[in-house]
Amino acid sequence: MAVLSALLPAKDFVVALDPQSPPAGLEGAVVAIGNFDGVHRGHVAVLKRAESVAVKLGRPCAVLTFEPHPSDFFFGPDTIFRLTPCETKAAALARIGIDGMLVLTFDAALAALSPEEFVRDILVRRLGVGGVVVGYDFRFGKGRSGTPAFLVEAGARYGFAVETVEQIAADSSGSIEPASSTATRTALEAGDVVRARQLLGHPYFVIGEVLHGEKRGDKLGFPTANLRLHHSVRLRHGIYAVEVAIEHKRYGGVASFGTRPTFDDGAPLLEVFIFDFSGDLYGKTIEVAFIGFIRDEQKFASVDELVAQMRRDGVRAREILRN
Repeated sequence: MAVLSALLPAKDFVVALDPQSPPAGLEGAVVAIGNFDGVHRGHVAVLKRAESVAVKLGRPCAVLTFEPHPSDFFFGPDTIFRLTPCETKAAALARIGIDGMLVLTFDAALAALSPEEFVRDILVRRLGVGGVVVGYDFRFGKGRSGTPAFLVEAGARYGFAVETVEQIAADSSGSIEPASSTATRTALEAGDVVRARQLLGHPYFVIGEVLHGEKRGDKLGFPTANLRLHHSVRLRHGIYAVEVAIEHKRYGGVASFGTRPTFDDGAPLLEVFIFDFSGDLYGKTIEVAFIGFIRDEQKFASVDELVAQMRRDGVRAREILRN
């Protein structure tokens, strides 16, 4: 799996899918284990503890995570609104400053491993971990029977450090008690991207390749970069003020996410009009961060009415971004 380097910090960030041995740069790593969907403020507390342990031991620091999300494996595809599909998660983790992300395919074989087998066969034999950091409520192995206490005991037998992060009530930005992936999904389904930002500690963002579209925006005077988001996304359909990252530069913009009811009521698409930008983006990967909600998607009686509203949306988006 590759993550576009232009969207990652300068520091090398290792991404390894189903490694059979420790990947170069992550030998003996201290790993934080979990799904980390959204990489929200509570997750960051666990990651910062892992960084601290890694520094103390002189080891690299990485996340050990799973694809697909276990809920999707057990209950069917798209059970979970994925806040950070794999590439987006890698970008969010890289910005924290850790060294890499190890991704294991979550399938029947992995789900059937006992806690002892997971520790012995995955953590020790395949990954050669130097330490493990988990949250206080972490569960793993068949039937979720593995606990942090079991990890501590296993770590003592196999020779790797284990730390459990207890529930943390606050960070430097205030209370993190409401911060959870579930609460963030609820906020985004309501279009409340400001609330989502408070929970995450960063704006909700998506990464995608710019696709060829119907070029309706060009004809209307609003050329757009079109992205097909992850099929699980349940962001409220509507118009948003956004920031767009293109090859290390950021631009303001206004985006529509929805089915284009004035035209075709098709599959959901993100259409982004980027302020003060000109150039060919087809085939390039860009990042879109959602800053403010402007209005719901709606069907207009005429194209002229739609264009007039788009102009008003652009003015409102610029106001939101200035503030």
